[in-house]
Amino acid sequence: MIKTVFRTSDVPAEDRFEYWRELMSRTIAPSEISSHHTADFWAEQRLVELGPVIVWSGGLLPTRYRRSPRLIRQSDPEQYHLQLLLGGEFGLDHVGRTDTYGPCDLWVSDTSRPYDVRPPRDESRHVVTGVAVELPKASLPLPPDQVRQLLGRRLSGREGSGALLTDFLIGLDRQSGVLQPSDIPRLSRILLDLVSVWLAQPLEAEAALPPETRQQALTAQVRAFIQQNLHDPGLTPPVIAAAHHISLSYLHRLFQQQTRGETVAAWIRHQRLEGARRDLADPARRTTPIHTIGARWGLPRASDFTRAFRAAYGVSPREYRHQPHQPHQPHQPE
Repeated sequence: MIKTVFRTSDVPAEDRFEYWRELMSRTIAPSEISSHHTADFWAEQRLVELGPVIVWSGGLLPTRYRRSPRLIRQSDPEQYHLQLLLGGEFGLDHVGRTDTYGPCDLWVSDTSRPYDVRPPRDESRHVVTGVAVELPKASLPLPPDQVRQLLGRRLSGREGSGALLTDFLIGLDRQSGVLQPSDIPRLSRILLDLVSVWLAQPLEAEAALPPETRQQALTAQVRAFIQQNLHDPGLTPPVIAAAHHISLSYLHRLFQQQTRGETVAAWIRHQRLEGARRDLADPARRTTPIHTIGARWGLPRASDFTRAFRAAYGVSPREYRHQPHQPHQPHQPE
């Protein structure tokens, strides 16, 4: 995995905007880039390469990006650009569609077609933040004529597969500093599967996706559901299966294939204990009663919590709390 970080503060003030223009042309595709803030431009980019897929995030002052037919003829990487906005606002003109995007909105554009990404009319020094993905068209199982129906459309990142994709992209950005090169194939595959399912749903084209793509996306959806409901002591495999309209036996098969044989119940227990362990090591929670921490992670009976914690880590929760701890490192995205 190759991770790079760019900050305009690392470049002389008079060169910052020109440097950013060159960087964006290399990251996405050549385009005409302009801004009212060229004299004192600010931007930041964090970039992670997952094989052929590039994920980058950051923030910048309001900027305009126009990709013309002339620039397309000169150079076309044959990619889709997926954008998740986290803060600020952008407008987009693409394939005959015009729309405005705000926080938690998603859109897809095609480097082979002209586009005009516009800042808001109020181009004050309000930073726009987000996460973007550059992926080869050939990496998706959906044909281009189907994807074209979604180009330039404002799609929600707050619900369904859009929310799942949003959470994955944010988690990948936050945890990129601790990921290893060996994680690249798995993370790239999961990301492509999530993008494929996210695009297929509004097209009602899920049946056209490879079975392994649908299975991978369903597994990610189930895991996200579990993570969101770890506090509930009633979270059990039958409840999870019913919430996703699948049989209990199919749920178990999903986990056996994706977690090297680990059962659903064992994975839930591990996630709960890991959450409790992090809380016990957190200085900000030093005065929180141990039984409260256990209950917060779906383990309301103090004796059960203590027994399970000791079996997992070799010490009781109280003993673990009083051990010296290294600063917390985030876990890899599942």
